[in-house]
Amino acid sequence: MKETLSVLIRMGSLHRLFPFWLLGVFLISQNLSWWIPVALIYGYIAQLFVEYGMHRFLMHREPPKDQGTFNELYRTHIGHHEYPTDPEFFTGDDHWYPVRFGLLSVAIHTAILWPFLGLVPALTLAYIGLFVGSVSAFAFYEYCHTIAHLNVPKGRLGQYITRKHLAHHFQDHHATFQVSFGFDWIDRLFGTAHDKATAKERFDRKTMLSMGMDPEDLRLVTARKAFGITETPGAKTARAKEA
Repeated sequence: MKETLSVLIRMGSLHRLFPFWLLGVFLISQNLSWWIPVALIYGYIAQLFVEYGMHRFLMHREPPKDQGTFNELYRTHIGHHEYPTDPEFFTGDDHWYPVRFGLLSVAIHTAILWPFLGLVPALTLAYIGLFVGSVSAFAFYEYCHTIAHLNVPKGRLGQYITRKHLAHHFQDHHATFQVSFGFDWIDRLFGTAHDKATAKERFDRKTMLSMGMDPEDLRLVTARKAFGITETPGAKTARAKEA
């Protein structure tokens, strides 16, 4: 637990979201009403679908041919697959992105609710739902994701999260996009739940860590150099397993 929290408290995205979350908690204290739980539940569940959608369709999209764009994707996610035990790659490098995404989402939800509730109630409802409900879901995702990748003692919950998520990394990167504990049904809903037979059929030891790309692909080699990486993909993982 201590090691996991030490990684979480250093995450730039959580640092930047925290003041917005605190403001949302303050707004809750000033607007106690029956709709607060509805907004929180909505925001939490919405974030779970955002988590799934971004992981599947954005982070696992076709690798860009443009090297600059590829480098961005590498830093955001491909590097994490190649070096899954390196906390440096647990999150992307644009730590303001969740804040911008949250503000845009609040603006869109406010515009939709405004005709029905009025401007201030619509803004308050949207802000609480997204900056408290959704940010709480995002923080829980980061916790689940971090504990899955750290080589630390784990209870049953941590072991389950680890088994489920590492199947995505080391058995079938085309499945199991949902990371947060208790929400496996989202993968089942969209037909991407882990299946042993399908995973065995898809498995390619050479390209597994590189998300289906040849590890010697020039784009990968160039991206590694751009980020100062000299260690062979999988070397840290191999040492971690031996430890």
